[in-house]
Amino acid sequence: MFPIPPRRAAACLLALLAACAAPQAPEEEEPLPTETAADGTCWAREHVPAIYEQVSGEVLVVQAEIAEDGTVLRAPIYRRTQVPKLVRPRGEMRFEAPCPTQMTPEFVASVQRALAARNAFTGEITGEMDTPTRSAVRRYQSARGLDSGQLSLETARALGLVAIDRAEI
Repeated sequence: MFPIPPRRAAACLLALLAACAAPQAPEEEEPLPTETAADGTCWAREHVPAIYEQVSGEVLVVQAEIAEDGTVLRAPIYRRTQVPKLVRPRGEMRFEAPCPTQMTPEFVASVQRALAARNAFTGEITGEMDTPTRSAVRRYQSARGLDSGQLSLETARALGLVAIDRAEI
């Protein structure tokens, strides 16, 4: 039996302990700041992660041997396995959002109450755009086609919190 160096034993022990730790829930990503356009409207930006799926494919195991004259001496060897395939590339989405000056504690509390009235928010009414509020906004908007924890202007209008211009009707 070979002796294990102390550094290696410590590294193995740390790796083992890390693997046994309870999984942590992913933190809600802090939203990107809104941009104010020249016409006074505000726009939110959010990163959209890439999506990959596993598909059947072939992986090169042994490269082909080719002579200087171009003759194949040994054919390549492939192995069938699951390989990742890009379904949707990483990107960024933009949508109209309430301006930061509108996002007062009173407005956010109204958002929380409106979501609670629609059974989308079960937390405390705090007036803060905290993680439970962003999660509720994401659930509510995802059901309507916008997967974001940032409140869109369209959602605020649908909740009855922002006036709708008659010109838009």
